[in-house]
Order: sequence, then C-alpha cells, then structure tokens
Amino acid sequence: MNRELLMLVDAISREKSVERDVVFGAVEAALASATKKLYGGEVDIRVAIDRDTGEYETFRRWHVVPNEAGLQNADAEILLFEAQEQIADIEVDDHIEESVESVPIGRIGAQAAKQVILQKIRDAEREQLLNDFLSRGEKIFVGTVKRLDKGDIIAESGRIEGRLKRNELIPKENLRTGDRVRAVILGVDPTQRGPQIMLSRSSPEFMKELFAQEVPEIEQGLLEIKSCARDPGSRAKIAVLSHDKRVDPIGTCVGVRGSRVNAVTNELAGERVDIVLWSEDPAQFVIGALAPANVQSIVVDEERHAMDVVVDEENLAIAIGRGGQNVRLASELTGWRINIMSAEESAAKQEQETEVVRKLFVEKLDVDAEVADILIAEGFTSLEEVAYVPMQEMLEIEAFDEDTVNELRTRAKDALLTMEIAREEKVEEVSQDLRDLEGMTPELVAKLADGDIHTRDDLADLAVDELVELAGLEEAAARALIMKAREHWFNA
Repeated sequence: MNRELLMLVDAISREKSVERDVVFGAVEAALASATKKLYGGEVDIRVAIDRDTGEYETFRRWHVVPNEAGLQNADAEILLFEAQEQIADIEVDDHIEESVESVPIGRIGAQAAKQVILQKIRDAEREQLLNDFLSRGEKIFVGTVKRLDKGDIIAESGRIEGRLKRNELIPKENLRTGDRVRAVILGVDPTQRGPQIMLSRSSPEFMKELFAQEVPEIEQGLLEIKSCARDPGSRAKIAVLSHDKRVDPIGTCVGVRGSRVNAVTNELAGERVDIVLWSEDPAQFVIGALAPANVQSIVVDEERHAMDVVVDEENLAIAIGRGGQNVRLASELTGWRINIMSAEESAAKQEQETEVVRKLFVEKLDVDAEVADILIAEGFTSLEEVAYVPMQEMLEIEAFDEDTVNELRTRAKDALLTMEIAREEKVEEVSQDLRDLEGMTPELVAKLADGDIHTRDDLADLAVDELVELAGLEEAAARALIMKAREHWFNA
C-alpha cells in the first residue's frame, strides 16, 4: 500500500506538472479530513507522510493560547498554564501534539480523497501560473472580458484571470463579453475567491502606465511622471519632469499632432488630459496645475499646507472649474489644499488677519495701534517673532530706538510666559478619558483646551468642520476622532 501511494504521487506529479510535495500535501489533507470525521467537533489533525517510504503518522494538535484569552475552541486549543504542565518551555502559539491511530488509505472515501487532491493540485497550478505571470513584471493586464461576476468583470489573459471591480471601471463605460480590455494591475488579493489579480481602469496608476507605453522617453528615464490626478472618464492632470534639458516634457508627452496624448485619451473613453510641468517650488507647481486659469498671486501657509490663490473675475470660474473639478484635481496633483478667491476676497481676508494681529499686539504688548501697525508693516505676525527675532533686525526699524526695542521684547516674553501658564492651567482641566482617547496627542489636547473642549462628550458634540477649524486636522482625521469619542455612547 505504501509503494502504491508513492507510485500514485509520482504519477499525479508528472501528469499535472506539479511538485511531489504538493501532491503529498494533498494526500495528507485528505487523510486529515477523514480522521477529523472520526472525532467530530473542530479538532485539529496533522498527518505526516514520509516522502521516501510512504509511511505516515497522524497527530491530534492543540494550539497554545494565552491564559487571559480563554478557550474559543476547546477541541483544538489549550491554555498556556495547562500546556506548561506537559512541556515546561512551551510558548503561546506553539502546538502540543498527541499521536493517534492513523486512518487506512483504503477507508478514505475514494471520491472525497480525489476531490481534495484535485482541488489542492488545481490551487497549486493556479498559484504557479500566477507566479509565472507576475514574475514577468507586467504592469498592465491585457485580455478579454470573459464573464460578469456580481457586477465585477472577470478578464482573461491566456490562462490567467483578473478581477475588475465595478468601482474600478471608468464611469458609464459598457464592457461586454469578448471585448478587449486593458487595466493596471493593482496587486494580488489571496483572500479573494476566484481571480486574485485585482485590476483598475480608474486609478491614476493606469494613466501613468498608459503614458509610459506611449512615451518611450519615460521608459528611457529621460522623462518622469511625478504625480497624477483623475476624474475618471472626464478629466485628468499629470505632472511631468524632464531629466534631460534637451527634452521638452510637455511637448514629448503630447506627441506629433497630439498623437501620444490622444492614444491615452481614446483608451480612457475620451478623458481629457492636462499635462503640467512639475516644479520643486510648490507655488509655481500650483500655478501650473491650475492652468488654463491665470493666477494673480499666491499666499502659502506652510503650517496648514494650504495656499490662497488669487485670480481675477474673468479667471475665477476657469480656476474653479465645473463643479469645482479643476481646483480639486490641482489640489490632488500637488498635494496642497488650494483656496481660490478673487482679489476683493483676498483683500478682505488679509485685512481680517491684520486686524487679528493688530489686536494681539495692542492687548499683549500694551501699545497703541500705531506701534502695532509698524510691527505688522515690518512683517511681524506673532509675539514669538517680537520676542526672539535677532536684536539687530529690530534695531533696523527706523521708528524704534534701542530702548523701545528692548521694552517690546521684554513685554512679548512676559506675555508669552503668562499665556503659557494659562494654557497649562486649561490643559490640566482636560479630563483623563479625553487624554486617553486613541489618536490624541499633547498638541491636540492643548488645542482642544484652548477651545474649551475638556471632556470626551465635549469632543463628541462637535461637528466635523468645527474640529477641523479648531485643531487644524484633515477632515477625515477629524471625523474619525469624533466617531471614536462617540463610541461610548453606542456601547452604553
């Protein structure tokens, strides 16, 4: 019987072109499955076949779990302290095994064994095909639509299948069985039943790869696509950089009479593509990304990672775009939050900010509005700058003598110290349950304290936009934090 088992394994291995170990594993799984039926319950069985002699042993196993975790499956788990009574140096996640009587191969239902073995072999064949395909390093999957599966499209390339989920399709495109399809390979999802290669036609990566195929200079390293933003099926922007001064990045991507960019557009159901010159200067990059709108001026806020972009009335609608599309894509492309405003809105905002700084200087430095305006005109916007900017720079202000400068610096330092003491007192009022909330940092606690948010319920009562304004968080982070603060409501 053992010799027949070895002959069977060799025969299947040759016929299916899979490793002997894979076939042995299938037989072991079939034997283990048959043994489990004798015990009932959710026992864990391991079968080990000697690859040379064909003899095999069967073991019942218990998984070692932490004492405090408790047993979830008493048939296949054992607590650590119980396991240590048998094996002193055993650790959590190890296994205790006990030899049990092996089931004769003849007692295994032939059909059940065959099904298990063939399924294992099919899985191994599929995995081998998948590994061979991925080893080629292809980034775009080219195939035909084979069938629909719950709204997803299953595409076939040779013997390899890929899954194109409904939300990864270009809106309004209608693919039918037999249609040729191209999509970028996002990755492999081993948990997915059926095709495990995940595809996309709507991701920015697909557009990047299409340009890489149409523009040889990208493959050669002369050009680089730095970023891409898409509104699939409608409009997109890509930022390109030339590593060779002789190569015009925009003209090269457009091609003769637009041949290259048109090839990409045709593949993407007419999606219009704006090609933008990438720049290390964020402001210059944003100006290019907002084309075709002409920008008058830009104010950069490094702390908020945002820019106020001023355009004239004629360019306001162009800069924003239909439904905010142009500014949204420009923001995604550059990674900066972009606020489009007219010259009048910019002037009003600047005056408002100036008034806030003027009020701060008048109150905290105990000076009149004229002195405050001199500081503002010289570029001072905070008490920290007044207190710690080098003495020589302040002495260059014609309206101030040395005594005035020293007095202003002293008042600024005293005001900062007073404010810090007050802030610490406010922070101490913040409840421990709010401090312990996941995602909370000392800086965030201080900002919340400044806004009179002292308890978890105070935070839970906030709207998302209120928290964004108060703490300077991204909208998604603010929403997540508020939901975390509300968890105890639902638990209660």
